[in-house]
Amino acid sequence: MAIFRRALLSIALASPAFAAPADAARAERTLGSAKARLTSIECFSLTCPHCADFALRSLPEIEINWIATGKLRWVFYDFPTDKAALQAAMVARYLPAERYERFIDTLFANQDRWVFGAGSVADSLWALASDAGMDRPTFDGAIADTGLQDWIVSRALDAEHRWHVDATPSFVIRGRLYKGAMSASEFATILGS
Repeated sequence: MAIFRRALLSIALASPAFAAPADAARAERTLGSAKARLTSIECFSLTCPHCADFALRSLPEIEINWIATGKLRWVFYDFPTDKAALQAAMVARYLPAERYERFIDTLFANQDRWVFGAGSVADSLWALASDAGMDRPTFDGAIADTGLQDWIVSRALDAEHRWHVDATPSFVIRGRLYKGAMSASEFATILGS
Protein backbone atom coordinates (compact mmCIF):
# COMPACT_ATOMS: atom_id res chain seq x y z
CA MET A 1 0.00 0.00 0.00
CA ALA A 2 2.77 2.47 0.90
CA ILE A 3 4.56 1.83 -2.39
CA PHE A 4 1.33 2.41 -4.33
CA ARG A 5 0.61 5.61 -2.41
CA ARG A 6 4.08 6.88 -3.26
CA ALA A 7 3.38 6.05 -6.90
CA LEU A 8 0.18 8.12 -6.69
CA LEU A 9 2.18 10.97 -5.19
CA SER A 10 4.72 10.81 -8.01
CA ILE A 11 1.87 10.95 -10.57
CA ALA A 12 0.35 13.92 -8.76
CA LEU A 13 3.60 15.85 -8.57
CA ALA A 14 4.51 15.17 -12.20
CA SER A 15 1.20 16.44 -13.63
CA PRO A 16 1.01 19.82 -15.35
CA ALA A 17 -0.34 22.65 -13.21
CA PHE A 18 -3.97 23.76 -13.30
CA ALA A 19 -5.58 26.56 -11.35
CA ALA A 20 -5.71 25.80 -7.64
CA PRO A 21 -9.13 24.68 -6.42
CA ALA A 22 -11.37 26.92 -4.44
CA ASP A 23 -11.07 26.47 -0.71
CA ALA A 24 -14.46 24.77 -0.88
CA ALA A 25 -12.96 21.74 -2.65
CA ARG A 26 -10.50 21.28 0.21
CA ALA A 27 -13.01 21.87 2.99
CA GLU A 28 -13.63 19.05 5.42
CA ARG A 29 -16.63 16.92 4.49
CA THR A 30 -18.56 15.88 7.57
CA LEU A 31 -21.85 14.67 8.97
CA GLY A 32 -23.21 15.60 12.36
CA SER A 33 -22.60 18.28 14.90
CA ALA A 34 -19.19 19.79 15.49
CA LYS A 35 -20.16 19.65 19.19
CA ALA A 36 -20.62 15.86 19.21
CA ARG A 37 -18.82 14.06 22.02
CA LEU A 38 -17.24 11.53 19.60
CA THR A 39 -15.64 11.87 16.18
CA SER A 40 -15.01 9.13 13.65
CA ILE A 41 -12.60 9.80 10.80
CA GLU A 42 -13.31 7.39 7.95
CA CYS A 43 -10.39 6.77 5.58
CA PHE A 44 -11.95 5.34 2.43
CA SER A 45 -11.27 4.66 -1.22
CA LEU A 46 -14.08 5.07 -3.72
CA THR A 47 -12.99 1.95 -5.64
CA CYS A 48 -12.91 -0.27 -2.53
CA PRO A 49 -15.79 -2.78 -2.41
CA HIS A 50 -15.42 -3.05 1.39
CA CYS A 51 -15.83 0.72 1.69
CA ALA A 52 -18.92 0.52 -0.49
CA ASP A 53 -20.35 -2.24 1.66
CA PHE A 54 -19.80 -0.22 4.82
CA ALA A 55 -21.20 3.00 3.32
CA LEU A 56 -24.33 1.35 1.94
CA ARG A 57 -25.09 -1.16 4.72
CA SER A 58 -23.67 0.11 8.01
CA LEU A 59 -23.36 3.89 7.79
CA PRO A 60 -27.12 4.54 7.36
CA GLU A 61 -27.84 2.89 10.73
CA ILE A 62 -24.91 4.72 12.33
CA GLU A 63 -26.34 7.96 10.95
CA ILE A 64 -29.72 7.28 12.55
CA ASN A 65 -28.46 6.10 15.94
CA TRP A 66 -25.32 8.16 16.44
CA ILE A 67 -24.94 11.06 14.01
CA ALA A 68 -28.53 12.35 13.88
CA THR A 69 -28.76 12.16 17.67
CA GLY A 70 -25.74 14.44 18.08
CA LYS A 71 -23.50 11.80 19.66
CA LEU A 72 -21.09 11.39 16.72
CA ARG A 73 -19.44 13.62 14.17
CA TRP A 74 -18.37 11.85 10.97
CA VAL A 75 -15.37 13.03 8.96
CA PHE A 76 -14.91 11.74 5.40
CA TYR A 77 -11.19 11.36 4.67
CA ASP A 78 -10.11 10.51 1.12
CA PHE A 79 -7.63 7.65 0.99
CA PRO A 80 -7.54 6.70 -2.72
CA THR A 81 -5.94 3.36 -3.47
CA ASP A 82 -5.72 3.87 -7.23
CA LYS A 83 -6.01 6.52 -9.92
CA ALA A 84 -9.73 5.91 -10.49
CA ALA A 85 -10.45 6.49 -6.79
CA LEU A 86 -8.33 9.64 -6.87
CA GLN A 87 -10.24 11.02 -9.87
CA ALA A 88 -13.57 10.18 -8.26
CA ALA A 89 -12.55 11.91 -5.02
CA MET A 90 -11.56 15.02 -6.97
CA VAL A 91 -14.90 15.12 -8.79
CA ALA A 92 -16.84 14.59 -5.55
CA ARG A 93 -15.01 17.47 -3.89
CA TYR A 94 -15.97 19.83 -6.74
CA LEU A 95 -19.65 19.32 -5.93
CA PRO A 96 -21.27 21.62 -3.38
CA ALA A 97 -20.79 20.24 0.15
CA GLU A 98 -24.52 19.53 0.51
CA ARG A 99 -24.35 17.12 -2.47
CA TYR A 100 -21.12 15.39 -1.43
CA GLU A 101 -22.49 12.52 0.69
CA ARG A 102 -25.22 11.65 -1.81
CA PHE A 103 -22.66 11.58 -4.62
CA ILE A 104 -20.30 9.38 -2.59
CA ASP A 105 -23.20 6.97 -2.00
CA THR A 106 -23.97 7.02 -5.74
CA LEU A 107 -20.35 6.20 -6.55
CA PHE A 108 -20.37 3.31 -4.08
CA ALA A 109 -23.73 2.00 -5.32
CA ASN A 110 -22.48 2.12 -8.92
CA GLN A 111 -18.90 0.86 -8.51
CA ASP A 112 -19.45 -1.92 -11.05
CA ARG A 113 -20.58 0.68 -13.59
CA TRP A 114 -17.85 3.30 -13.32
CA VAL A 115 -14.87 1.25 -12.08
CA PHE A 116 -15.31 -2.06 -13.85
CA GLY A 117 -17.72 -1.21 -16.66
CA ALA A 118 -16.99 -0.79 -20.33
CA GLY A 119 -15.46 2.50 -21.37
CA SER A 120 -13.16 4.85 -19.54
CA VAL A 121 -13.43 5.69 -15.87
CA ALA A 122 -13.54 9.40 -16.73
CA ASP A 123 -16.50 8.92 -19.10
CA SER A 124 -18.36 6.87 -16.50
CA LEU A 125 -17.60 9.43 -13.79
CA TRP A 126 -18.82 12.20 -16.07
CA ALA A 127 -22.18 10.44 -16.52
CA LEU A 128 -22.64 10.19 -12.74
CA ALA A 129 -21.41 13.74 -12.09
CA SER A 130 -23.76 15.07 -14.74
CA ASP A 131 -26.66 13.28 -13.04
CA ALA A 132 -25.58 15.00 -9.79
CA GLY A 133 -25.89 18.41 -11.47
CA MET A 134 -22.27 19.10 -12.42
CA ASP A 135 -21.60 20.84 -15.73
CA ARG A 136 -18.88 19.70 -18.13
CA PRO A 137 -16.46 22.60 -17.55
CA THR A 138 -16.58 22.00 -13.79
CA PHE A 139 -16.03 18.27 -14.29
CA ASP A 140 -13.08 18.87 -16.63
CA GLY A 141 -11.65 21.35 -14.12
CA ALA A 142 -11.97 18.80 -11.31
CA ILE A 143 -10.21 16.06 -13.28
CA ALA A 144 -7.40 18.43 -14.32
CA ASP A 145 -6.92 20.10 -10.92
CA THR A 146 -3.44 18.98 -9.91
CA GLY A 147 -3.52 21.23 -6.86
CA LEU A 148 -6.46 19.29 -5.49
CA GLN A 149 -4.90 16.01 -6.60
CA ASP A 150 -1.69 16.80 -4.72
CA TRP A 151 -3.68 17.84 -1.64
CA ILE A 152 -5.68 14.58 -1.56
CA VAL A 153 -2.57 12.45 -2.03
CA SER A 154 -0.61 14.34 0.63
CA ARG A 155 -3.49 13.89 3.11
CA ALA A 156 -3.56 10.16 2.35
CA LEU A 157 0.17 9.98 3.00
CA ASP A 158 -0.37 11.89 6.24
CA ALA A 159 -3.05 9.38 7.33
CA GLU A 160 -0.66 6.56 6.50
CA HIS A 161 2.08 8.08 8.66
CA ARG A 162 0.03 9.60 11.48
CA TRP A 163 -2.52 6.82 12.06
CA HIS A 164 -0.80 3.91 10.24
CA VAL A 165 -3.68 3.53 7.80
CA ASP A 166 -2.82 0.76 5.34
CA ALA A 167 -6.24 -0.55 4.35
CA THR A 168 -9.70 0.73 3.57
CA PRO A 169 -12.02 1.35 5.17
CA SER A 170 -10.20 2.43 8.30
CA PHE A 171 -11.58 4.52 11.12
CA VAL A 172 -9.84 6.72 13.65
CA ILE A 173 -11.82 7.05 16.88
CA ARG A 174 -10.33 8.56 20.04
CA GLY A 175 -6.94 8.46 18.29
CA ARG A 176 -7.12 4.71 17.77
CA LEU A 177 -7.23 2.95 14.38
CA TYR A 178 -9.93 0.38 13.52
CA LYS A 179 -9.97 -1.48 10.20
CA GLY A 180 -12.60 -3.17 8.11
CA ALA A 181 -16.18 -2.91 6.93
CA MET A 182 -17.85 -3.47 10.27
CA SER A 183 -21.53 -3.88 10.86
CA ALA A 184 -23.37 -1.01 12.53
CA SER A 185 -23.58 -3.01 15.76
CA GLU A 186 -19.81 -3.75 15.74
CA PHE A 187 -19.19 -0.06 15.16
CA ALA A 188 -21.56 0.88 18.00
CA THR A 189 -19.60 -1.42 20.31
CA ILE A 190 -16.43 0.54 19.55
CA LEU A 191 -18.20 3.86 20.09
CA GLY A 192 -19.69 2.70 23.36
CA SER A 193 -16.42 1.44 24.80
